[in-house]
Amino acid sequence: MNRRDVLIGGSAAIVAAMLSPTALSDTGARHKTVALVFDDYETLDLHGPIEMLGHMRNRQILLVGNQSVVRSYQGPRVVTDRQLPDVIPCDLFLIPGGLGTRTLVDDDELVDWLVRQCAVSKKVFSVCTGSALLAKTALLNQVSATTNKMAYNWVTSLNSQVVWQPTARWVDDGKYLTSSGVSAGIDAALHYIKQTQGEAEARRIEQLTEYQWNSDSRQDPYAISV
Repeated sequence: MNRRDVLIGGSAAIVAAMLSPTALSDTGARHKTVALVFDDYETLDLHGPIEMLGHMRNRQILLVGNQSVVRSYQGPRVVTDRQLPDVIPCDLFLIPGGLGTRTLVDDDELVDWLVRQCAVSKKVFSVCTGSALLAKTALLNQVSATTNKMAYNWVTSLNSQVVWQPTARWVDDGKYLTSSGVSAGIDAALHYIKQTQGEAEARRIEQLTEYQWNSDSRQDPYAISV
């Protein structure tokens, strides 16, 4: 049972099935996504990709932060599943951006945790200025990456050894997937779904969410000249 069944069918029986203990139980092994949250994260940086990833089959999504309740820049709050300094082995580690990254780049404990979390993550995915946190480590050295173009000069100044891309909706370089500003994270999430589950699955979720996917990373309307 899925959201599309509910939207199309709309019957009480379908809704009841969706809410039943059997339907909500963990019926098998799941692919795990871990997302970092912090005060003043950009709401869409986190929830845009999670909307897409959450429609994948057998997907578990966990939020980890330095406190039990975290506030986005726009105000809504989320409750974390785990708290730092826990590291959680996962298939995908998601790092949103936002105004909060401006201070977190100087948080040595957070940066140290980030390195340890990346070590137990198969894929690392940053959105917007989330790449600034990665840039404070050596993890992106000699790796192609991008970031929010409006914050490009600041983020790129944090680490000159990264191969920064001023024209890219997102960049996928091996273990590291980095995307441009805010909504670009949705496009990059669909790219990840295509990469791991196939294009049919990415297109299924694109249709389900009524989102027009920019599937070409080279189409970057916010590219800058450097």
